[in-house]
Amino acid sequence: MSGFNTLAVHAGQAKDPATGAVIPPIYQTSTFIQDGINVLRAGHEYSRGSNPTRNGFETQLNALEGGAAGFGFASGIAAEDALLRAVLAPGDHIVLGADGYGGTHRLITGLHRKWGITASAVPITDLDAVRAALRPNTALLWLETPSNPLLGIADLAGWAQLARDAGALLVVDNTFATPYLQRPLDFGAHAVVHSTTKYIGGHSDVLGGAVIVTEHLHRGTPLAEAVGYQQFAGGAVCGPQDSYLAARGLKTLGLRMERHCATAAGLARWLQTRNEVTGVYYPGLEEHPGHQLAARQQRGFGGILSLTLADEPAARAFAESMHYFQLSVSLGGVESLVCYPREMTHASLIGTPLEVPANLVRLSVGIEEPEDLLADLERGLGAARTAGAGTARRPTGKLVPTPR
Repeated sequence: MSGFNTLAVHAGQAKDPATGAVIPPIYQTSTFIQDGINVLRAGHEYSRGSNPTRNGFETQLNALEGGAAGFGFASGIAAEDALLRAVLAPGDHIVLGADGYGGTHRLITGLHRKWGITASAVPITDLDAVRAALRPNTALLWLETPSNPLLGIADLAGWAQLARDAGALLVVDNTFATPYLQRPLDFGAHAVVHSTTKYIGGHSDVLGGAVIVTEHLHRGTPLAEAVGYQQFAGGAVCGPQDSYLAARGLKTLGLRMERHCATAAGLARWLQTRNEVTGVYYPGLEEHPGHQLAARQQRGFGGILSLTLADEPAARAFAESMHYFQLSVSLGGVESLVCYPREMTHASLIGTPLEVPANLVRLSVGIEEPEDLLADLERGLGAARTAGAGTARRPTGKLVPTPR
């Protein structure tokens, strides 16, 4: 079997036989000529059903995740929605990781609730809580690990065993880790979802999502058949230009992730030493409660970290005062970003038991020079010190979680 970076460059990326072009062409077309009524060339009829550029990207990502089939969608939420509609029926119940993307929570509890779907949120690190939340009608377990935005680490094999015992599916959002750091299917997950907008695209210039499935039969139907039908019938596919950009990004994913991980680890350790910081959330820190588990499940610890400051004014000032860490939603690009999750990516959780702490800030660490990023964080901490309610206590080096 070829190594990761070799697969990333070559899987699904066959050279153009007509011209010898090293990069496969972008098939920017909506429809395909037929040689007779329903006599299709290479199986292509209409780009909603199949397009060579999208198909190549789907093959490429599926090879990296080790799945049976991959499917590209117009956004991460579109991918999640298609998967949910493909496998759920009215009356089904979902066990949902409590710490996760607010948009996923909104999709499940806001939109799918109207169709008779219920959900119970559980701490992702507590397998007993997961077990207690299972019901006779539980059809799906859903989690992110590392989680967003508190960087919790779930025991993938443990979740997978609980899903098997319940006759349910396990779906893992692998956006933070990417297939370079972690392959959930290897631990027993039945499907993986991605926002390909993030690390897979890698350059903040594409919107997309993906689902990768195993050969598992769900209610008598192969997952690939169920998701493939939903992709075609629902139609929320990624276009050829977006597929090309995501495929291009995948080719350098391994290289970029090494840089993201190395810089994020250094910044996390530096932030631990600062008086203004009351907590650092990064699984690469030995003090992180999920550190040992992450070390077993992942190749590295990722490029995302979160931190807490003295209070809400300090967190807001920190997020709004930096130069290289630009204030924005999203993550995983070559440029560094800072986010105030409570009112940005997780605003839909305000007023619920899952709302994000008001003094928490999330950093997506890019590939800039670490020294420049350190200077930028120094600038942000200076603003936090001025805006906060005094100097926070000096961290002891241990993770200091903030009550949710």
